[in-house]
Amino acid sequence: MTVEEALDAVLAEAAGERVHWTVLWDRALRGGLIDPLADRDARSAFMRALSARAAAGAVEKVAPGTYLVPPAPG
Repeated sequence: MTVEEALDAVLAEAAGERVHWTVLWDRALRGGLIDPLADRDARSAFMRALSARAAAGAVEKVAPGTYLVPPAPG
């Protein structure tokens, strides 16, 4: 699983929540979606992907490090 896929998975799980990036990162780690020992750049890639999602409007940055994940459609 790529870092982007892992981020998308934790964002889907957090639908409707206001969460800090560390919570998303922790969920990805605890869920075994990301192995930072296998990919030394995983955290940076995760943050870049999250920033890209915010820039694209997929999530809303509501405070420093905190994002609002829109509710799942339907």
